[in-house]
Amino acid sequence: MNISEAIRHRKSTRAFLTKEVEQDKIVRILETARHAPSGANTQPWQVAVVSGQQKKELQERMIAAFDKGEQETKDYHYYPEKWAVPYSGRRTSCGMQLYSALGIERQDRKRRRMQWVANYRAFDAPVMLLFFIDSSLATGSYIDYGMFLQSLMLAALDEGLATCPQAALAEYPNLVRQTLGYPDNALLLCGVALGYEDREAAINQYRTPREPVEKFTKFFS
Repeated sequence: MNISEAIRHRKSTRAFLTKEVEQDKIVRILETARHAPSGANTQPWQVAVVSGQQKKELQERMIAAFDKGEQETKDYHYYPEKWAVPYSGRRTSCGMQLYSALGIERQDRKRRRMQWVANYRAFDAPVMLLFFIDSSLATGSYIDYGMFLQSLMLAALDEGLATCPQAALAEYPNLVRQTLGYPDNALLLCGVALGYEDREAAINQYRTPREPVEKFTKFFS
């Protein structure tokens, strides 16, 4: 597929096969993504590839903290503290689509909680990618990181793999740093679940809508 097709085809996958991801594929994905642009060629990305027993240990620690009601201060605010229109409506619609695909009713708190916990397992993908950035860097490097992440996800698609970018995997930054041995100045931005898509899973069948070009674009001449 060409680049335009790949961008349109990419989606957030939340159910994966148990098939292991070959390390050479992961290396090729990172080899491609490292060519993403960055201001003054700073290349702010630091990537942890977590799988096997290490992934099991990390996700169990996050789930245990969540079950105990423990919370950590996130390294940065991904979402606004107060939602405004139209973003609040899009957020609500996104959640409704997900739970509807799974047949989970709004009042079914138990199943909703179970689905949220799946975030900390990277939706059972065999590989959890975690992304860190040096605390000395500024906002521009976060923009650079977004381009790196998109490049990575498109490269994964080219390798026949599926992904899901996850803000939830950055909810326990101190726990993650301690488990993986990263220093305090390595801020945890997000994670990405990586694996082979379970194409039969109901949760992978829906697609979130996108606004038409005329809704977010102004032409000046």
